Amino acid sequence: MTARRVDILICTFRRPEVVRTLESLAAMDGPADVAIRVVIADNDDTPSARDVVQGAAADLPWPIHYIHAPARNISVARNACLDAADADYIAFLDDDEWVAADWLSQLLATARSGGADAVFGPVIAAYDDTASDWIRAGDYHSSYPVRRNGQVETGISGNALLRWGDDVPWTAERFDLARGRSGGEDTEFFFRLRRAGARFEICDAARAWESVPQARLSLRWLARRRYRMGQSYAVSATSKAQRIKLGVAAFGKAGYCAAAALLCAPAQARRNRWILRSLLHVGVCAGCLSLPQSEHYGTPSQYTA
Repeated sequence: MTARRVDILICTFRRPEVVRTLESLAAMDGPADVAIRVVIADNDDTPSARDVVQGAAADLPWPIHYIHAPARNISVARNACLDAADADYIAFLDDDEWVAADWLSQLLATARSGGADAVFGPVIAAYDDTASDWIRAGDYHSSYPVRRNGQVETGISGNALLRWGDDVPWTAERFDLARGRSGGEDTEFFFRLRRAGARFEICDAARAWESVPQARLSLRWLARRRYRMGQSYAVSATSKAQRIKLGVAAFGKAGYCAAAALLCAPAQARRNRWILRSLLHVGVCAGCLSLPQSEHYGTPSQYTA
């Protein structure tokens, strides 16, 4: 498919870092044959990002469409972006990320060459001097798209490109509002698109970076995140039989990882690695049992927990 128009979709909630996101887009080498537009949905109760976005718009070579989508629910903001999208492809970025100059060109090149409907790139963590050695070594805050059994099953909206428009069967799909305060709404969304026939690919060269605030540099924060990631992955099982199979396998893996953590107790880096792996599988078990997810988005603890 020839991309003539691309909308870059960004949701924001009280993050001044969105200015750096827009600055990186302003410095981007956009494909000469593509018309680009930036769509920003502000999820705050009041349009707190309006002035910031309008101020940054003067330095962008492409138009910005600002939307106030209040609710403190990220799915509401994401859906507002989808409602406003009018392009052949839509690209997703988070409001605390910045991209390489060839980011969009790389995503489009992969989509064009491989016939993929969606392409996922890495989100690379940028640590400051306060990050512990074990966190740096494990690189737990980076997100790299993966293949399982040779297939890309799903992805995240931190760095993604998706075919859009009237000729695709998923333009009516929207992010799950029930997951809009817990997270994982993007994982579930792309799982759903894959079941609708979407073909996924990975582009490691389409790089985005994300700064890691000090509040996230703890085992506690990472544990909560890994547990929630496991809950989100459980949506890959769509039938009762699949959930039982996945849950049983995850239970065994959780036990194995917990035992490994005990054996590695004196070695902080190895111990914490096994703890986090165990909690990921515990989260899968919780997801298979349909246990409720805790809310992490739209509250003060989003930044301090």
